Amino acid sequence: MTPGSTSRRLVAQQWISLDGYAAGPDGEERIFAAVPDFSPGEKHNRDLLAEVDLVLLGRRTYESFVRFWPTAAEPMAELVNTTPKVVCSTTLDTAPWGRFAPAEVVADAVGHVRALRAGPGKDILLWGSLALMRSLLRARLVDELDLFVAPVLLGGGTPLVAPEGPYDLTQLGGDIWNGSTHVRYAVGYRRDPD
Repeated sequence: MTPGSTSRRLVAQQWISLDGYAAGPDGEERIFAAVPDFSPGEKHNRDLLAEVDLVLLGRRTYESFVRFWPTAAEPMAELVNTTPKVVCSTTLDTAPWGRFAPAEVVADAVGHVRALRAGPGKDILLWGSLALMRSLLRARLVDELDLFVAPVLLGGGTPLVAPEGPYDLTQLGGDIWNGSTHVRYAVGYRRDPD
């Protein structure tokens, strides 16, 4: 939570290419293959999870994560596995997480996030889940973009945001990490036309 803030913030974290794609024409593999060292991002996420009490996932990201994290030996696995999670999906009824507490499943992501932000708690982290991130951006519910930029130009694929912008951004910070770049932006929303 930002010092002085009285409401929960939603932080959306994404890996992207230098030219702004969240996936290439064949998926995310080219982005991840270009990253020479994931350890700085993992350290950042361990620190970030101390400020978070809930992780949001879309269905596809949940399905990818649940195949890896519940049995992972990574340094941050315990934090990932024990942080409460919500899976936003209209097709899942349950979201087990191995031997750990299952994730809650909600169909109305926008309504659920609005209710969460109005209540008490730490920040909310949205990991990956591009379609979910876009719907929450359209609903003006994303407070911060936490972007990990891989050293690759894809030239095409799935852009971070669809053409529904523009979104005004204010840079909050950044780092250079052994070949990758980390940037944080507060998201500003333009007023609806009168």
